[in-house]
Amino acid sequence: METLSQQIDVAAADLRRAPMPEHRVDAARWTAAAVALAEGRAELLGLWASRRGVHMVLRAPGTGWLGLLTHETGDVFPSVGRHHAPAQRMERAIHDLYGLVPEGAPDLRPWLDHGRWPVHHPLGAQDPAGAAQPYPFLPVEGESLHQVPVGPVHAGIIEPGHFRFTAQGETVVRLEERLGYTHKGVGRLMRGATIARGAKLAGRVCGDSTVAYSWAFAQAAEAALGLAVPERALWLRALMAELERLANHLGDIGAICNDAAFAMMHAHCGALRERVLRAADAVFGHRLMRDVILPGGVTRDLDADGVQIVSALAEDIRARFPALVRLYDRSASVQDRTVGTGRLDPALAARFAAGGVVGRASGRDFDVRRDLSHAPYDRMPLAVPCRNDGDVNARIWVRIDEVPQSLALIGRLVSDLPEGPIAVPLPSVVPGGVGIGLVEGFRGDVLAAVELAPDGTIADGHLRDPSWMQWPLLEAVIEGNIIADFPLCNKSFNCAYSGVDL
Repeated sequence: METLSQQIDVAAADLRRAPMPEHRVDAARWTAAAVALAEGRAELLGLWASRRGVHMVLRAPGTGWLGLLTHETGDVFPSVGRHHAPAQRMERAIHDLYGLVPEGAPDLRPWLDHGRWPVHHPLGAQDPAGAAQPYPFLPVEGESLHQVPVGPVHAGIIEPGHFRFTAQGETVVRLEERLGYTHKGVGRLMRGATIARGAKLAGRVCGDSTVAYSWAFAQAAEAALGLAVPERALWLRALMAELERLANHLGDIGAICNDAAFAMMHAHCGALRERVLRAADAVFGHRLMRDVILPGGVTRDLDADGVQIVSALAEDIRARFPALVRLYDRSASVQDRTVGTGRLDPALAARFAAGGVVGRASGRDFDVRRDLSHAPYDRMPLAVPCRNDGDVNARIWVRIDEVPQSLALIGRLVSDLPEGPIAVPLPSVVPGGVGIGLVEGFRGDVLAAVELAPDGTIADGHLRDPSWMQWPLLEAVIEGNIIADFPLCNKSFNCAYSGVDL
């Protein structure tokens, strides 16, 4: 029997250059991997199903080594969530979409399926759907408890999600989320689509992460094809990714402060974010840089005017941002709301392999750009900001520290941009296998898996948002806090609804 170290055998430097080697495992080995996850000997980066069975991407902690496990099954597979809680919602989604049953799973309540689809298991057996049933929220016992239902429709212009608070007075005893309202059927739309169509779908999964999803999908498709991308295209992709990160971090810093009634920070950060979006529109033709990254390269180049626009943007933010940082740091009333609020224990962040700001604010020192590196980041020094406080304040400071880092990367990407073509045509001969893409978005690591059919269309595609690992942690951090602090905790996480409702 292969050991876990033999199954996690692909260096990150190689995963984007060729199809990912699959370890086809039986039920016993699949369960052994689940136990390894529970014991901390591996991290879960992805768990999904296809018509061939169930798949799992694992990472050896603290290393750049990955593995892809496939368990080819008919109707039942051993539950990973039985041993490793972060897998539970992924298994619920697998059951909703394919009808596969995770044997021994502690939770098989619907996740995406709210009982209103015309069919059950739309990617599996096509059986008629029944009437919608009341959703069984988890029970809470104790004296003087009351429930506060919030959503799915909210006061702001945001996506729908339901939050069921159980409180004792103002103190939250339990929070349970119910999502799935923005399910779009992306997996079904990708099946049989062309690579170009798949790229457009990936870029529309989550608007604030357009670049991250587009790049992850492109990496996966290029790996499945064994396609080498021009160096200039990779640098342009990184430039777009840093602009996207910069815009979202600025927006989040202001929005968190706004939830603490500090509207001045919100206004100033919003103005800087708007500058980034306008620069992106001027240089790449779209505020969110949509449809610029495609498998094979990019569709727009950076000319002399673009260099000037991006350089002026970076210089302006570099000059104005420190004053905003001082304003936040010296505002005692805001610090009173953020320091110590919504603390995420580092052990829990590590167990869930929480990526992005959420993980790095709680001691999980992981960043795809450094730890599973790829061009052009493998040529750039990257100091990853990391804290152990784990509270709202820590998540703000990680974002604050990443802003000048992104500005420095943008400067390097513009000044050292290599010459050459920006795209290559896709090959006509399609090798078999699954391509894996992994990109550091502003929320954390975005994973894409693409399996191509012999005719070059997509046989199966899967996209995994970092929010899969972060939403359950939001439930944990709000416990013991007051209901009025939930907006602060929620915004400091800024998980995606659309990203987990695929």
